[in-house]
Amino acid sequence: MRSEKRVGTGDAVPSGGRQGGGKLSGGKPDDGKLRSSRPGVGRPGGIWSRLFGSGGGGSGSAPTETWLIVGLGNPGGAYEATRHNVGFRTIDAVSGAIEAQVQKKRFSSLVGEGRFEGKKIVLIKPQTFMNASGEAVRQALRFYKTGHGNMIVVYDDVDIDLGKIRLRAFGGTGSHNGMRSISDHIGEGAKFPRIRIGIGKQPKNMELRDFVLKRFTAGESALAEAAVSDAAAAALDIVRYGIEKAMNTHNPKRQGAK
Repeated sequence: MRSEKRVGTGDAVPSGGRQGGGKLSGGKPDDGKLRSSRPGVGRPGGIWSRLFGSGGGGSGSAPTETWLIVGLGNPGGAYEATRHNVGFRTIDAVSGAIEAQVQKKRFSSLVGEGRFEGKKIVLIKPQTFMNASGEAVRQALRFYKTGHGNMIVVYDDVDIDLGKIRLRAFGGTGSHNGMRSISDHIGEGAKFPRIRIGIGKQPKNMELRDFVLKRFTAGESALAEAAVSDAAAAALDIVRYGIEKAMNTHNPKRQGAK
């Protein structure tokens, strides 16, 4: 995924991460509830009952380890519901699930802390532009003294079908400028789990930067919302079960799936 530094007049692009509600398109408002297209996933019931039991976001015991979950996007209300900001929306979904408010301003980010399965969960929405996401990630890793393997990064991908997600234990940056920035700041060989959310293919007659800064259409909103919910559930599955089991659960099974 490319994130352009400049659009139109040459100003740097701010795009958004919402703090509460919002819309995926000009259609139905988002009520902030975590849903999923995957059978048995969503609150209440389904995977959330298995994750949380009858309530709460964790066991209440002292955390034994810390996990960072980073959603990539760009700050600014004008772009809050763009395709490029599904990483931010995933953080919003996880924050609701573990009851952690993402409001503190630290590490050039909005940050929230909670617990899940006795582990400390730090939710991070970098408030740099997408192209500088690595600055915020490096600061957070240094402060929490967390290994790369305990950081999950969630971001958009035009090479994955709309409504689908894909987990990987590690990998390259592809064409995504946010991931390139992270690699530049923490090391090209850094290995950490990542969740890619499909936002669909760009039309042949549209520039990539214009496509990723567009909102989902009314017809696309349900698929996008389901993918965000799946990504949130996948992130918590990584924390609880590990990346390998989470990949087996959430990655497409059909042959040739991306």
